[in-house]
Amino acid sequence: MPSDRDVSSLGREDAWEGVRAVVTGFGVSGFAAADTLNHLGADVIVLDESEGDGHRAEQAQLLEVLGADVRLGPGSTATLPQDVDLVVTSPGWRPTAPLLVEAAGRGVPVWGEVELAWRLRGPDPAPWLAVTGTNGKTTTVQMLESILQAAGLRAQAVGNVGTPVVEAVMDPAGRDVLAVELSSFQLHWTRSMSAQAAAVLNLAPDHYDWHGGAEAYAAAKGKVYERAQIACVYNVADEATMRLVEQADVVEGARAIGFTRAIPEVGMVGIVDDLLVDRAFVEERVTSAAELASLADLDDASPHNVENALAAAALARAHGVPAVAVRDGLRAFRLGPHRISTVAESGGVRWVDDSKATNPHAARASLLAFDHVVWVAGGLAKGATYADLARDVRDRLRGAVLIGADRDLIAAALAEHAPDVPVEIVDAADAEALMDAVVAAAGRLARPGDTVLLAPAAASMDQFRDYAHRGDAFAQAVRRVTG
Repeated sequence: MPSDRDVSSLGREDAWEGVRAVVTGFGVSGFAAADTLNHLGADVIVLDESEGDGHRAEQAQLLEVLGADVRLGPGSTATLPQDVDLVVTSPGWRPTAPLLVEAAGRGVPVWGEVELAWRLRGPDPAPWLAVTGTNGKTTTVQMLESILQAAGLRAQAVGNVGTPVVEAVMDPAGRDVLAVELSSFQLHWTRSMSAQAAAVLNLAPDHYDWHGGAEAYAAAKGKVYERAQIACVYNVADEATMRLVEQADVVEGARAIGFTRAIPEVGMVGIVDDLLVDRAFVEERVTSAAELASLADLDDASPHNVENALAAAALARAHGVPAVAVRDGLRAFRLGPHRISTVAESGGVRWVDDSKATNPHAARASLLAFDHVVWVAGGLAKGATYADLARDVRDRLRGAVLIGADRDLIAAALAEHAPDVPVEIVDAADAEALMDAVVAAAGRLARPGDTVLLAPAAASMDQFRDYAHRGDAFAQAVRRVTG
């Protein structure tokens, strides 16, 4: 039977005793949501088809000691328990999952962990600066965190970047401001968030299999702008992001702020000569611009990374950060692993790990940063297509080494649009042997002056734990071969 308990008005200071909450999925955000709800006094049931082992088993045992009902293993998510007041779902769960469909049919509210976090902010909450987009989210929120901290603020990058938002919100130490990375999955389940400023970095085909198509994917991304208080930051070179701003219902007075690698118009941030400049958050913006930083201040000045820096700067300026902090924060920032990271240089060949390039849009940006490339690609396509990518990069390709479940999709695109590019298909039983074979094949194709680039344009879970495992396996294989 459905419950008649209304949870829509419950917040951090309210009594959650008697609320029966189901948490679906027991990953990082699932544990954080379950732990928080249990702390608030709710009756918590955790459901996940995966068995509890290792660290997950320890977390399950901890929650059980605290009074939660943890049900892990096959069949545990087959049906929704009775008398449920709230479902908090992990972002990986599709809306078509039978249990979530059942919840909707019963009229049980379904929130994501981010929605739960927003509702649990304290009486003097830290504002959120939110970032989404197909690519560049993690780099941008980390740049933003660095800028905010350079301004002397207690700031933290949270969300899809690693730390669950609800964990940061409930931290008794508090924060001055949160830089929040949000995936399309997280935004799909978000209902009431009102970011101080929000950015959509870009839109490209990705996760269409999860959302059911391009329109639903874009709509999920666009939710980041809903109820924005000060600024909606968009990419001037990507008209789809501007359309999302135009469609958003924002707080009165919120402004559209564009970022561009060209000379910015009034109301934008952009590039003049080799300088990042602001014509949006300065009083004299009609006649002049404020210098924020130089391209030399960036760890990597590839075109897509310059755009990330401009978006981070715009969000920080919307929060009131001075220009000097933008410069100091960008100077201090260093790209994380698996993002165009040079692994080795040997025999005139540069070996680069960009395993984080998990879709064609990201791979394109990476490939266009080099002149002559042996491209290592493949994995799970997630509904992506590769014809446009093959056309765009064919003149830069020395060859391609393809791996993974959907490698034939990339091979077919290259055969049609880059037929002169030699292609090697590699397969092996385990990650180490696979990457040894990849490096050997790439070494045969590469010439002095070339770059061997792991930019898979696909997800990793068919052959690796995650993109980091894939990148590490590649780097270790390169070092074994090159010494």
